[in-house]
Amino acid sequence: MSEIMIELLIRSLWETILMTFASGVISLVVGLPLGLALVITSRGGIAENLWVNRFIGSIVNAFRSIPFIILLVALIPLTRLIVGTSLGTWAAIVPLSIAAIPYYARIAEVSLREVDHGLIEAVRAMGGNRWTIIREVLVPEALPGIIAGFTVTLVTLIGASAMAGAIGAGGLGDLAIRYGYQRFETNVMIAVVAVLIVIVCGIQWIGDKTAERLDRH
Repeated sequence: MSEIMIELLIRSLWETILMTFASGVISLVVGLPLGLALVITSRGGIAENLWVNRFIGSIVNAFRSIPFIILLVALIPLTRLIVGTSLGTWAAIVPLSIAAIPYYARIAEVSLREVDHGLIEAVRAMGGNRWTIIREVLVPEALPGIIAGFTVTLVTLIGASAMAGAIGAGGLGDLAIRYGYQRFETNVMIAVVAVLIVIVCGIQWIGDKTAERLDRH
């Protein structure tokens, strides 16, 4: 592989990492509160409100049902409004984040629902309010699952970022399409696949170890 291609590979790697982690952080910051809201407003929750629960659930389900490639195109006007362009790495972060938020919200919801209800009742019996239950019971007890779910979300975002690269978002997907596929440079395609495998394995290993350590604590 030529020096120019190595430089392109490094730049594309950085773009993929930027897209993945920026949209991942946004999905965590927005998706976790949504997951919490779905749990606490559900039937028997600490802030039961079925109307709010159904409303949030409907929005989450609606966005989850849209294939990413369609969402990518449909959000072009919003992307232009926020970023000023519909092309490039920063532009791709908008649809990636919007796709990842409902996905992670459901994963977080599952983890939060697995918290022992007896612990919640114990804190209630000691006079704990809703915020205390969320801060001291729900989130800490569900943390291993929350981290594991975030790891899965990051891995999913890597695949989505490669798909976004096919329409001008940059990153490893763009490099694989433009050089590996369209120019029939097999070595580029192999290099991109190898790098993606390393990234995914690295993220999964870190996520598993972090979740395992938190579970022991």
